[in-house]
Amino acid sequence: MKITAARVIVTCPGRNFVTLKIETDQGVYGIGDATLNGRELSVVAYLEEHVIPVLIGKDPRRIEDIWLYLYRGAYWRRGPVTMRAIAAVDVALWDIKGKVAGMSITDLLGGASRDSVLVYGHANGADLESTVDAVGKYIDMGYTAIRAQSGVPGVNLAYGISRGTLHYEPADAALPTETVWNTSRYLDFCPKLFDALRGVYGFTHELLHDGHHRLTPNEAAQLGKNLEPYRLFWLEDITPAENQEAFRHIRQHTTTPLAVGEIFNTIWDAKDLIQNQLIDYIR
Repeated sequence: MKITAARVIVTCPGRNFVTLKIETDQGVYGIGDATLNGRELSVVAYLEEHVIPVLIGKDPRRIEDIWLYLYRGAYWRRGPVTMRAIAAVDVALWDIKGKVAGMSITDLLGGASRDSVLVYGHANGADLESTVDAVGKYIDMGYTAIRAQSGVPGVNLAYGISRGTLHYEPADAALPTETVWNTSRYLDFCPKLFDALRGVYGFTHELLHDGHHRLTPNEAAQLGKNLEPYRLFWLEDITPAENQEAFRHIRQHTTTPLAVGEIFNTIWDAKDLIQNQLIDYIR
């Protein structure tokens, strides 16, 4: 079996979703997701100019060999664009292997281990009252876990608060939005938000919150400590994760569960955090 063609499919102008389709000489094809939120077309160029040309003629069943070739064979490694492109190839090749074997990828990798999974909804509002109402709407829809984000008094256009009809504001697709931030107001306001939520809805539902990498390690430790009475399911991205050692400081000062990882590019970015038990959830 040989790879004969591959093409990139871009859909949804204004918020692009990118799919890689790999075709073989036996008529079997595989698809993989290549979407990089807000920078989708960068991955398109990487795939079309640097990845697809070297795939033609290769055996699609040699998934590990192809992954290592794409990762180690290029001088410039890692990074979100490179890893997103390689991930799309990887999934597309597994899709081909599963179709040839007549099995789902889940079964190829050992089978299912859960019958269901906990999911959460994004509840946000311009202020405390509207966020409390938004959480209630998700509870009415049947969600047992809700992430609560709110505008902060005195802070205009806080990131992560939808300014349109979406439940969640995605990453900027054009130039980054420039805003003015006030950490002290946020640190003062955030515990009040969760105090209000627990006061209205009690402790039956899981509540989550995203700090969007805004705080220093010491500020993050303060917030985690102040949120302990409200038993968050997790506090996410509370400080920039480039400095993984910072999470040791935060961990020493709060028992609020910590989550991080959605902007990581490889498993090695999470190695020390997991090995040293500095976080509770990898995103």
